[in-house]
Amino acid sequence: MTASSTRPGPAPRAPRSTGAHAPAPTPALSAPGAPSYHRLTGLTPVLSVRCAPPRRGGGWLPAADLVARPEAVRELITHDARQGLARYGRPLRPDVAAGFGLHRFVWPVSLLFTLPWFLERRVPLLALGDVSLRRRPGVVELTVRTAEFACLPDDPEAGSPQARTVPDEAALAAGLRCALGGFLDPVLAAFRPQARRGPRVLWAMTTDAVVEGLWYAGGLLGEAERACAELSALLAPAEPACAPGADGGPTPAPSPFTPGAGFAPPAPGCDGAPRVERIRASCCLVYTAEPQDMCTGCPRVTRG
Repeated sequence: MTASSTRPGPAPRAPRSTGAHAPAPTPALSAPGAPSYHRLTGLTPVLSVRCAPPRRGGGWLPAADLVARPEAVRELITHDARQGLARYGRPLRPDVAAGFGLHRFVWPVSLLFTLPWFLERRVPLLALGDVSLRRRPGVVELTVRTAEFACLPDDPEAGSPQARTVPDEAALAAGLRCALGGFLDPVLAAFRPQARRGPRVLWAMTTDAVVEGLWYAGGLLGEAERACAELSALLAPAEPACAPGADGGPTPAPSPFTPGAGFAPPAPGCDGAPRVERIRASCCLVYTAEPQDMCTGCPRVTRG
């Protein structure tokens, strides 16, 4: 098993009949996000998600270390620098390796938020201390400890102590932007000295990773078209501010993601079938290592 599940223990012996029906047991509901994580893990060999406390040692990195220990950021970047040297036969510029490291953190970790929203209409409210990851050749492993989550009023667990019920889809999308943005903001600040890029560019890079992660997952699920539509709505320009908390506090500022998911209208592919293309919000600078290895949809090409 790669995602946790709650297995009931042995069934108690049924009481002798007294002429009255015993109440049906209340089914145990899984942790928020667990069904989504389990589906994704079963569909792709490159990502494994397990609902468990964060791990350390044996290659595991608690996400909170990226903020608490600057050497953890450098270790992650060194990993990407080694991979870049092996792939391109030349050293990556330090800032390019840092950009790769940030992308390869955000891409899988953002799915801990976006995939449950996409499949379950739940937004796990995670902190850095709830997540750990391990990168091995060809696969990223994640552990995630879920508890509180945002949901809609018709969610089966809307009345539970862990649920933070919001009134409608727009408020849930705002909650997703705020939860994910708040989780990633200190990580971007930790990467900034190594990446040598300002907040606007770092958030553009982050937006690309978030969009590409859910777009990829949508394709695996056979729902790429819906993923494009929902990402476009999620990141539409002039997005509303995050919904105020249940305590009636002030409304948080809008999320810092680059507006627009970047999807262009479908164009005919080589076989005549429609093909969705996307213009990225940022350039990963891979051309500094391999001039011919430009990304599809790179803004340096599509925007001149």
